[in-house]
Amino acid sequence: MLKLRLKRIGKKKQPAYRLVIMESRTRRDGRAIDQVGYYNPITKQSYFEVDKITKWLKIGVKPSETVQNLLKKAKIIIE
Repeated sequence: MLKLRLKRIGKKKQPAYRLVIMESRTRRDGRAIDQVGYYNPITKQSYFEVDKITKWLKIGVKPSETVQNLLKKAKIIIE
């Protein structure tokens, strides 16, 4: 099953995350199928490729709870 979830990047104590499409059984920082965005929790910066995200969601990719909250704040998902 494919999931839309966060992949941690950045230095120690300075996290940043990429929004990626991965197999649900893959480890957190494992190999991603596609990168569709970026989120930095320290500066609250985020960037989402809306067309790619909507394409993957139509295919049936399930977002993680955190990613779903981020997409709701960005008004990409309306629920």
